[in-house]
Amino acid sequence: MAEILKGSNVANFLTEDLISRCKKLNSPTLAIFRIGENSSDISYETGASKRCEKIGINIKKFILPENSSNDEILNTLTEIKNDNSIHGCLMFRPLKDKALEKIACEIIAEKDSDIPPCTAQACIEILDFYGVEIEGKNAVVLGRSEIIGKPVAMLLLNRNATVTICHSKTKNLPEICKRSDIIISAMGKAKFIDSKFVSEGQVIIDVGINFDENNKLCGDVNFDDVEKIVSKITPVPGGVGAVTTSVLAKHVIEAAERRMNL
Repeated sequence: MAEILKGSNVANFLTEDLISRCKKLNSPTLAIFRIGENSSDISYETGASKRCEKIGINIKKFILPENSSNDEILNTLTEIKNDNSIHGCLMFRPLKDKALEKIACEIIAEKDSDIPPCTAQACIEILDFYGVEIEGKNAVVLGRSEIIGKPVAMLLLNRNATVTICHSKTKNLPEICKRSDIIISAMGKAKFIDSKFVSEGQVIIDVGINFDENNKLCGDVNFDDVEKIVSKITPVPGGVGAVTTSVLAKHVIEAAERRMNL
């Protein structure tokens, strides 16, 4: 049976360190910028707010209605940029068009707390916490999104892994996966990865957030089918998602420390 890589252990470890570092800072503050009332955004916002409050990070919320004009959006982001009491900003994406989002990202670039993307960084934090060696390993990343797939591939490359990025058009996907040491799946396909994709000794990080035929939350990996083969695996729920808000808080603390030259 595989070792279950619980995200709560990683999150608690990070949180304790951040609480200690926060006490040395002068009111580190995160701005949360959201347009509309998307339920998944609100859910993440709630989790992020609770994590930050536990650590001692202040929250300033900037919530605009769905029908806000481009000027209203950009003016609000400029306000966040110019507010010296704000150290980081969580901007919920995507915005209504790519051109607007590009300008928005440029405005808050220095305060963007989702760079590197928190979910991608959370995958690395889990591997590190549980002592999984990255350097020299063959890693397969399933998914090529700008939010998870590509960033986590770059983070792995920076740690000297050999990385293969796969996607819906990849041929012989099960064979590619079976030859890897680490699989990070962010495909968004419920229980897609089963025993045909895995081999003994592998580490599986499941980033997928899906719902199965019974409307039960599940990942990209068929957990019951795979757990008996691989060496380590994250659960869904209770895996990567639990770490993401801690990584967000870490980025805010790091920004505040840079401001104080710590």
